[in-house]
Amino acid sequence: MRKGNAWRMAYGGVMAALAVVIMCLGTLIPLATFICPVLCCLIGATVLRLCGSRVSWAWYAALCILSLLLAPDKEAAVVYVMLGAYPMLKTFFDRLPGSVFFKLLYFNASAAVLYTLLMRLLGLSAVLSEYGELGIAGFLIMTVAANVTFLLLDVLLKRISVRRKSK
Repeated sequence: MRKGNAWRMAYGGVMAALAVVIMCLGTLIPLATFICPVLCCLIGATVLRLCGSRVSWAWYAALCILSLLLAPDKEAAVVYVMLGAYPMLKTFFDRLPGSVFFKLLYFNASAAVLYTLLMRLLGLSAVLSEYGELGIAGFLIMTVAANVTFLLLDVLLKRISVRRKSK
C-alpha cells in the first residue's frame, strides 16, 4: 500500500496527540519525569520510520511546543525538548566511528544544558535541592543509571528502525 502525504500527516497528528497525553500524564508517577520523554522518543521513532524525516522533524517541533504549553511537569517537557530529537539524530551518530562515545557525549551535554536551564532560567530550585540531598555518591549512581538507560533507549530505537525484509 502506497502511503500518501495525507496518510503521513494524519499518522503524525494522531501520534502527536498520543504523545501529548503521555506527557500530560507525567505527574501521576514520580519516575514519569524520565519515562514519559522516553516513551515519546519511541513514538517519534515510529513516526520517523513510517512517515519520513520531514514529518518527523515537524512532529518533534509540534510536540516540543505542546508539551511545554500543556504538560504539568515542566521538567519532563524540557527533558523531551533536549533529548526528543535523538531518534532523528541517531542515524547521524551511527555513521560516526566510535558512535557510542558520541552518543553518550550528546546525552551528557544535553543533560548538563537541561539542568542548567532548569535551575538558572526557569528558577526550578527544587530540582537543585532534590539532587543535593543525594550527595556525591547518589549523584554518580544516578548519572551512571541515566547513561545506561540512554543506551537501552538506543537499542530500542535500533530495533524500531530495522525494517522487515520483504518476502
